[in-house]
Amino acid sequence: MKKKLFALILAVCVTMSVTACNNQTTSSAVTSGTSSTESKEDSKAESSTESKEESKDESEAESKEEASAPETSDTTTSSPETSDTATSAPETSDTATSAPETSDTATSAPETTTEDNTSDAPTVETYKAGGLITEEMKEISVLHEGNRVRLAGFLKKIAAGEEVTVGFIGGSITQGTSAGNNLCYAKLTADWIQDTYPNAKVNYVNAGIGATGSYIGVHRVTNDLLSKKPDLVFVEFSVNDTTEHTQRNIESYDSLLRTIWNYETAPAVITIATVQENGTSFQQYHYDIIKKYDLPMISYGDAILSVIKKGDIAWKEISDDNIHPNVPGHNALSQMLTAYLSDAIADLDSITGAESDFTVKASQAGFENGTLLTPINSQPTVSGFIKKNGYFGGFDGTWIALAAAKPYPDDVGLTFEVEAKSIGLLYGKLTNSTATKADIYVDGELVTTIDAAFPGGWGNYVECAHIKSFNETGKHTVKIVPKTREGGSVFYVSALAIS
Repeated sequence: MKKKLFALILAVCVTMSVTACNNQTTSSAVTSGTSSTESKEDSKAESSTESKEESKDESEAESKEEASAPETSDTTTSSPETSDTATSAPETSDTATSAPETSDTATSAPETTTEDNTSDAPTVETYKAGGLITEEMKEISVLHEGNRVRLAGFLKKIAAGEEVTVGFIGGSITQGTSAGNNLCYAKLTADWIQDTYPNAKVNYVNAGIGATGSYIGVHRVTNDLLSKKPDLVFVEFSVNDTTEHTQRNIESYDSLLRTIWNYETAPAVITIATVQENGTSFQQYHYDIIKKYDLPMISYGDAILSVIKKGDIAWKEISDDNIHPNVPGHNALSQMLTAYLSDAIADLDSITGAESDFTVKASQAGFENGTLLTPINSQPTVSGFIKKNGYFGGFDGTWIALAAAKPYPDDVGLTFEVEAKSIGLLYGKLTNSTATKADIYVDGELVTTIDAAFPGGWGNYVECAHIKSFNETGKHTVKIVPKTREGGSVFYVSALAIS
């Protein structure tokens, strides 16, 4: 019993002693924790203050450097350094806030620099051969916008889904030389019109013939193009009309436009001015005429020469010779035409008023409503000539006077009886050595002698010559007499041109 009581008393004493020790340890730990916290806070406060001051000093220094820095890239580069300072600082909101202030300064520098460098800089467009033409090219190409009332009528007709015919007349460029039938400007433009109005049917007529100008054009336009009942006609002859026959070509071009405009289908007319590499073109003479009638004129020459002068392209990129556009050249010309049409479509509702006035002629226009007498549609008196079927120089059928080793017979000749006010001749210009001359008589009078020889030329083609004009329309006899030459003689006649 005593042993149990003693053990109990001993256990109580030990328990009290342990409790006292634990209380002392806990009190000491609390005191130590408080002291540690105070030390941390003091350290943190000091560190925060030092970091804040350092960050502020660095920020101010960097801001000064940024303000004096000439290059945007230098200013922008300093911003990460500021961020590093902010990151390395203890988790104190003041220090973290000071970093974005520096960052704001860094951000504002590029904005100011960008505005200074680009706000006044113009947008530069560069034309690449085969690519899209520039807005500047579109503007330059519209040499004369002209009266668009008839064109608006055409556009409304096709927009209604009606069948239309689009025709082109010109020389070898219109024919498609250097581009082909499917990639020439005429086909590309007709295709664009069809694609723009898929619910309509667009008939396409290409009446281009190489090496022909507006003198031949006015005499063949009725048969080759107007007989197809066109609603819109594009006219291109500014390269083949030359200053060798300036007045004749002025009158023939004027006559051609009047013949087309006054045709029964009342077609809209858009004229085209092309150019040679050296700038040669009949554009100015044609322009003087179309301006009097207020017809549209699209100048491929002005637009393409402008980008060549600017250095965007070289001539050889849009032409394989000194005259004919190649595929990229035809593509560019078609884009100029379709850009003009697109503008008219956009303005359609505002195009009103009277159409162009053709009452007063721009010139004497003595070849209006001309026609051609060919081996297909006429029967002149023939002696010493044979009629050959097939095409020569773009024309169907040819009368040929051929004398191989002996002279022509005395009665050789090709004689026409005509009723006309103006008379001309289409004949073969030949590179072979036997090409000869022919005397041309009108009503028994020798009017001129024509030489068919074209030695060393680029090839055989159909040339034209104006023979004689009269004050009034009347009946006349025209006789073509080839001249014998040593070694053989040959002379081709394609047609008699009358108006």
